[in-house]
Parts: sequence; structure tokens; C-alpha cells
Amino acid sequence: MAGLYDELLVLLHGIWSRRWVALGVAWGICMLGWLGVALIPNSYQSKARVYVNTQSLLEDKVGITQVQSQQDLDRVRSTLASAENLEKVVRDTDLSQSVSGPRDIAAKITTLRENITVMAQADPSMIDISAISADSALSDGANARIAQQVVQKLIDIFQEENLSGDRNQTKQSLAFLDQQIAARGKQLEAADQRRVAFAQRYVGLLPGAGSISQRMDAARVEINTIDSQLVQAQSALSAMNGQLIGTPATLPGISASGGASPLAQAQSNLASMRARGWTANHPDVIAAQREVDALRKSGGGGGAGGTGSTPNPAYLSIRSMQAERAATVQALQTRRAQLQGDLNTMTSRQVDEPGVASEQEKLDSDYVAVKAQYDKLMSDREEIRLRGEVKTETGSVQFRVIQPPSTPTAPSAPNRPLLLLGVLILGIGAGIGVAFALGQLKGTFPTAARLEKALGLPVAGSISQTISAAQVAVEKHRMKWFAGASGGLVAVYLLLVVVEFVQRGMA
Repeated sequence: MAGLYDELLVLLHGIWSRRWVALGVAWGICMLGWLGVALIPNSYQSKARVYVNTQSLLEDKVGITQVQSQQDLDRVRSTLASAENLEKVVRDTDLSQSVSGPRDIAAKITTLRENITVMAQADPSMIDISAISADSALSDGANARIAQQVVQKLIDIFQEENLSGDRNQTKQSLAFLDQQIAARGKQLEAADQRRVAFAQRYVGLLPGAGSISQRMDAARVEINTIDSQLVQAQSALSAMNGQLIGTPATLPGISASGGASPLAQAQSNLASMRARGWTANHPDVIAAQREVDALRKSGGGGGAGGTGSTPNPAYLSIRSMQAERAATVQALQTRRAQLQGDLNTMTSRQVDEPGVASEQEKLDSDYVAVKAQYDKLMSDREEIRLRGEVKTETGSVQFRVIQPPSTPTAPSAPNRPLLLLGVLILGIGAGIGVAFALGQLKGTFPTAARLEKALGLPVAGSISQTISAAQVAVEKHRMKWFAGASGGLVAVYLLLVVVEFVQRGMA
């Protein structure tokens, strides 16, 4: 421990003996460093905070989600520092006073892009906008004023982009869609005219909608249905014919006793059975028919008073039903013949002109495709128009300045007092380091122990330094000069700090 203490004392003595070298180095480094700090231009920063609310009650109703609104806001924020917007900033602020041509504007834009910051907070609705002005050719007051003007202009552009940007974009989109709709409308009209011309060429073949193949398939299906209905109608007509054959047209006259004759009663019973649908093989019908035949052979069984006759109501009813069934059969046969004729004609046309079906299918396909595009464009146009009205008329973007652009009263950079102190410490440290290095390079031995260690021989003793009274007086005088020079270094530092704060106050 004592050895370390001795070494420390030796080290301090070596530095102290070269204190004037250390002080000179410190003065030189401090003056150069302070000059460099003085040449660093002051940077003045202005900050502002804005609140942008992208939520709207109607946006979700028209398909505008909050994610899409936030994407629009991010797009505006990312394009805020575009060359076009920065040129507006240059022309509308005091920066324009030092601009003489396009080259100066480009240089100002490059500098602004490096000194402008647009940053979103944790809440994406809160946005911080800051700008730094550090032009060495301008005064501190001018830099502070320009920083505030730049931030204010960026806020104006930001608000303009949100409020009028959507409106302009909507107009451009609608104009583009109108052009596309007009073009698709002409194509749709041409496709429809081709379809009309084709229909006029082959008019009357098979009425209805769809292609020729579809119409032919529909005709075949209808013919099959008519065939089934025709079978049923013909069966019903045959049944009516059978009933009509077994039903007398007239009824025999009245008997002498005032009632119906036996023949008339027998015939009436037989007709009633046939009207109920009983066939000729039914036992009761066979028995009734035999009774009628027997009465006819015996002369009718009615005597002289039964020679008159009256129309049979059952016969008239069956005759009416037969006529109705016959008309139905005739109508179905006529319709089937018409469809079959059209189908045969179309089949022969397809044989003679095999491209007719494919031509119609192509015309229909073209028309459907153009019609789908036209309808899609009309739907998109209506959606964009409605979304544009929602954004512009309902105030979908609520813009509010939370913190207006600040007017800086102190430079944000550099931290000149701290830099001045750093230069002072660096100069003092460099002076001490130089004094220490010189002490290590000089070939002397400060203690007898070091000499004994270097020579490898025992040292008998050492003689301490003897200082006379005159030397003591000279040393005291030098100490005063050293203290004054050291104090002067610190005083210069303090003076520079005071000047810095005075300049800040003046700015």
C-alpha cells in the first residue's frame, strides 16, 4: 500500500513539475474547441400535435371500414413530406426570401425533408409534427420563426389533404368511371344490335328466350308434356264415346196409366248405370240390357199410350262432355304439330347452317359479358359517389389542433453550455495527459528505489533538493501567474456560457 502511495506522489509531482505545459495545452485545445462550438449553428425546433378522428356513423353503412379510413390517414401522413407539399412550404414561408431559382427550391426541399418529422403516437389518432430550422445564414430569431411557419404550413396541408383530397380523388374516380361506362355502353348497344339482327334473320323459328339449342330443348320438353296430356285427353274422349254409344238420345213416351212405360224405365236404368261408369261386362248392366232387349221384342210394353218420346238429359250431358274432350284433344294435337314443325325447321336449318347455334351462343355470351361489366361499373360508380358524399358531407375526418405550433425561444441543438463544459474538461484532461507523457519519456529517476532497480546495484543514499529564499519568492510569483492563467481559462468558459444565455434571451 505504501508503495502505491509513493508511486502516486511521484506521478503527481511529475505532472506538477510540468504544469505550464499542461496549462498551455489546455488553453490551446479549449480555444479551438470553443471556436468550433461557436461555429455550430443553432437549431430551433417547433412542435405541434393534432388529433384526427376517422370514425363516422355512416362509414360502416357504405362499406368504409375503420381500417380503410386509417389507411387513408396513413397515406396522407406518408405523403405529407412529398416534394410537391414541401415546395408549397418553401413558397408560403420566409424560406422563399432566400430562393432565386429552381435549384434553390430543390436544395430547400432536401433540407426540409431531413428536418421534418411526422410521427404517430400510441393512439393512432394523435400525430406529432415537428420541424427544425438551422440555417447559419439566418439569425436565431429568423430560424425560430421559420420553424414555426413550416409546422403551421404542414398542418394546413394536412388538413387540406384530408378535407379536399377525398373530394378531388372522388371526382377523378367518377370521371374515369364515366368514361369507362360510356365505352361499355357503346359496346353493350352494339352487342344488342347484333342480337336483334340475328333474331330478325331467324325470327319465328322458336319463340322464347335463350339460345337456339336452349329453345330446341325447351320445345322437346314441351312436346313430351303435350304427348302425356294428349294420351290422357284421348283416353277421356274414348270413355265419353263409349258412354254416348250406350245412352239413348230420346226416352220413350208415357204409359196409359200416366207413368213411364216398362221399356222407358228399363232404358233409364241402363243409362243410369252407364253414366256411373259401369262397363258392358258388369252383371247389372248385362241384366238391364237383356231386359231392354226383351221389352223391345215384345213391343215396348207401353201400349198405345206409349208411342211418344222425349230427349234424354243424360245423353245431352254426355254429348257436351264429349265435345269438350274432343276440343281439348284437337288443341293439343295442333300445338304439338306446330312445335314439331318448328323443331323440324330449326333442325334442318342447323343441318344447312351449322354455325347458327354457335353464332347465337357467341352473341349471347358477348352480350352477357359486356352487360356484367357495365352493371359492375355502374355499381362501383354509385358506391364511390356515396362514399365520397359520406366523407365530405358528414365530416368523416374530424381534425383538431391539440397543441398549436410552438414558437421556440431556445435552440433545441446544440446544447452549447454542455459542449463548452465538455471542451473545458477535454482541454484540462489533454493538458494533464501531455504532462504525464512527457514525464514518462524523460530519462530521470525520481526516487532512489527506481535507480537501484534500474542499475541492479545498491544505492547508498540520495540528496534532497535545497531551495533558497530567492527561489521560494520566484516560485510564489510563478504560482500566482499559474493560478491566474488557470482561473482565466475557467473565466472564459463562464463568460461563454453567459453569452450563450444572453443570445438565447435575445432570440
